[in-house]
Amino acid sequence: MSDPDLRLYRDQLKCNFPQLEDVFEDCIHDALRQLSTLGVKHYLDGATLVCMIGRGFEPVLIYLEEMPDIANRLGEEMLEEVSQAVWKLSRTPNGAAIPDFMQCLPEASRRLCCYDQMQLFFRLIFEMMERTTSSIHGFHSTIPSPGLPDLLRQIPYLLSQLSLEGLKNWIDYGCRNYRDNPDRQRDYFSLQAADSRAVLSRERHGTLYIDNERKLDLYLRSIWQDEHYFVPYSLGFDELRKPQPYYDHLGIRVPDVYDDSNGVAGIDRYRLLIAHIAAHRRWSSAIVADNFSPFQRVAIETFEDCRVDLLMLRELPGMRPILLALHPSPVEGSCNPHEESCIRHRLAMLSRAILDPDHGYQHPIVNKFAQQLIEILTLDEANTQMMADLAISFTAQTRLQSDQAPKVRFKDTEVDYRDDNRHLWIFIEEGDEEETFSEKREASAKEEEVKGLPPRHYREWDYQTSSYKPDWVSLYESIHPSGESSAIDRLLAKHEALAKQLKRILDLLKPQQYQRIRYQEEGSELDLDVAIRSLIDYKCGAQPDPRINMSHIHNGRDIAVMVLLDLSASLNEIPDGCEQTILELSQEAVSLLAWTIDQLGDPLAIAGFHSDTRHNVRYYHIKGYSEAWGDQVKGRLAAMDAGFSTRMGAAIRHASHYLGSQSAEKKLLLILTDGEPSDIDTSHDESYLVHDAKKAIDELENQGISSYCITLDKKADDYIQDIFGPNGYTIIDRVERLPEKLPLLFTHLTS
Repeated sequence: MSDPDLRLYRDQLKCNFPQLEDVFEDCIHDALRQLSTLGVKHYLDGATLVCMIGRGFEPVLIYLEEMPDIANRLGEEMLEEVSQAVWKLSRTPNGAAIPDFMQCLPEASRRLCCYDQMQLFFRLIFEMMERTTSSIHGFHSTIPSPGLPDLLRQIPYLLSQLSLEGLKNWIDYGCRNYRDNPDRQRDYFSLQAADSRAVLSRERHGTLYIDNERKLDLYLRSIWQDEHYFVPYSLGFDELRKPQPYYDHLGIRVPDVYDDSNGVAGIDRYRLLIAHIAAHRRWSSAIVADNFSPFQRVAIETFEDCRVDLLMLRELPGMRPILLALHPSPVEGSCNPHEESCIRHRLAMLSRAILDPDHGYQHPIVNKFAQQLIEILTLDEANTQMMADLAISFTAQTRLQSDQAPKVRFKDTEVDYRDDNRHLWIFIEEGDEEETFSEKREASAKEEEVKGLPPRHYREWDYQTSSYKPDWVSLYESIHPSGESSAIDRLLAKHEALAKQLKRILDLLKPQQYQRIRYQEEGSELDLDVAIRSLIDYKCGAQPDPRINMSHIHNGRDIAVMVLLDLSASLNEIPDGCEQTILELSQEAVSLLAWTIDQLGDPLAIAGFHSDTRHNVRYYHIKGYSEAWGDQVKGRLAAMDAGFSTRMGAAIRHASHYLGSQSAEKKLLLILTDGEPSDIDTSHDESYLVHDAKKAIDELENQGISSYCITLDKKADDYIQDIFGPNGYTIIDRVERLPEKLPLLFTHLTS
């Protein structure tokens, strides 16, 4: 490396320890060899931050020497992760433990293998530090943790003996029992105490992945000719939902430890898991998930799991005893359909019947479908789609009303060597689904016709039986056809005076809270803490940090909005005293509302719906969350038309599917309608869809979504409160004032 290049990199490292000059060239050569250009920048920035903590040269040297290897092994995001962890540690009374912390990182990175595991490791260390620092003798964050340095020195040995879950349990025992006794705490975390070694022995169990990584990698490559790689995860940090194995383009996720089970060694459990996933990777193909109900998807996954297991056993017949030992054997008749949902129990029986010729089950449908799958495999033409067809038939023939029961039987139904099957599904609606669908449309200048997605099935509430009807409603969605966007521009120009009034209100609604942004070379005011530290560095002969200013940004409004429009046939009516139809007034009102929300910067989606019996609910995307308020959206608003009926519950459930995926703190569903929920197939019971809409609103509340209805129906007092509650609606008697009322109502709801 030439001297100018070396000087350029040296200038990026704001650190003036004299010892640095002896090692910098070797360290930067190593970094350039293992890191990207951006990685080298983050590497030098991280070293600068470590230098700024004021703990001497040792932490800087460790960072410079070890971080290229760690970042190369776990990903370059570790550079910032480690420097920020060191900075955070330096802001506590435990700054003296920083060298021990950094010295344990190389071995921890080798044992934990991936970025996610290292994040959990950092979480463990900082939780232990906080628990043992703040509790001693009643002081809060003033006395350093007595056991932290000893723990950090023992980390290489502990990780060679324990999984991350075992380490968590071992640390938790010490914190829980010795947080108020510094001497005993030091003995425990230095492995001097008898109970420390006893707990370590208790937690030291199972087969660690890291000790068998090379064996398993060779097994995958040699037996299955698969070049994919493994990413371990810990089972001890997700208490609500235990993680499962899966694979994607980033790697095959496997547990970091496997205990022996049912006479099967942990290493054989790893081999069976890998064989099952490798079989999926070889023989399974993805299908569109949106066509199927949740029950159908579970059944399809079971049939496909059984198919690849049978194909795997053709290749490796010696795996059969291991597979049967690990596969549960549900007892026929042990699930009572009058008390619990038995769908998982039936599928587990089916899976066992397919894989075990000596299953002994008498259930006629289970035996019939087990035999059908085995016969299909003999043709060597079976594929995932055929399994889907078979699973749908099985679901239809075995469905019970009690399958919807909230109490589901899980005993003897979990096959833990199988992955979670996420690779089987293509979700057309993933994320902002209307955009995904739009990308798949054929380009059309006029966009006169848009092909819709496959139907999505929703349950519906039957108030007479106090139960849901499963998969009762078929909802079809599509992008709304487009029209002339200039029509909406003319409507906005018509309400120019109202827009000016709204503008004054919006200026008051815009976020007023400030968020401080520190470490700025240029900013609105001086950051005194950093400025004083820089002055001290300057007086000591070190390079001062020039980032002594700070600035502020507004950060006080976090709302996502979905506007759901009733597009039923009654919108074509002209109210008394008006010259426009309700549909035209709705277009004006929604256009002004969309302009209002765009001025505020809140995420907004707009959709419309109507229905023609439960078999044909139409849902039209008018604006997606990621779409800007522009000509394309205006064109769809201009082309809105009305027809058919108002099956509101299904539309609310589908709208919540999109709104619920937003990350905003507050989520608001605004419903604009001109009449009560109704459809031609429920005309014999006018209360039926009202109760279903009420149930859909209750479901929104359980998801943390607020709802509000604006109705133009003068007779709405008869039903509207039953659906939305006493404070969840507004009745607009003078329809011609809708364009004025709707934006003002929104600003009131979100102020």
